[in-house]
Amino acid sequence: MGVSLKKGEGVSLRKDGEFDLSSVTIGLGWDVAEQKKGFLSSLFGGEAEDHDLDAIAFLLGKDGKVHSLGDASASGSPTLINGDVVFFNSQRHPSGAIYLTGDNRTGAGDGDDEQIIVKLDQMPAQYESIIFLVAIYEGKQKKQSFGQIKNTFIRAVDAKGKEICRFDVSGDAAYARYCSMTFAEVTRQGDGWQFRAIGIPHETDSFVSLLQQTYL
Repeated sequence: MGVSLKKGEGVSLRKDGEFDLSSVTIGLGWDVAEQKKGFLSSLFGGEAEDHDLDAIAFLLGKDGKVHSLGDASASGSPTLINGDVVFFNSQRHPSGAIYLTGDNRTGAGDGDDEQIIVKLDQMPAQYESIIFLVAIYEGKQKKQSFGQIKNTFIRAVDAKGKEICRFDVSGDAAYARYCSMTFAEVTRQGDGWQFRAIGIPHETDSFVSLLQQTYL
């Protein structure tokens, strides 16, 4: 078990430390809390829809901004494909130094539900930090929130499968308004990196809105 972080805490990821940082897996996990139903909702409500949580990464320059918004569409607007945002429609960064392993749409099973692989020693020098977010896909439309999610965590695991650190968030009524979260960040620190737990929730279910509001 790695270091258990609280909101705002960080841990250094140093090449000369005890971990193999040639590749670091940022793992995201969650479970859906069992929802209480009344008699009529149980009789007529049908099965609840799966909560589809998406892991997203923003690659930031020294100014704390995303600089590449990817390929242009036919109309000339950015698509985010092949840009500095790693998400379900653009799972591998053009540098090859960071990529999403897939899109788990249910959270079923134990362990990590989604993983982003980061090769820190291959990360191009123009990137100063990486922000990791999680958003509930169509959360507003489906009336889903982090208040319905439990056992949510983000963790860093080294190339040999050894857990470096983790940050746990327990969903409860206080999170009932929130459909996304800025979960953690990895930032350059001297000749190494630092993993820091953030844990700031947002009402929007759109990572594009968060990108536009803060990182452009």
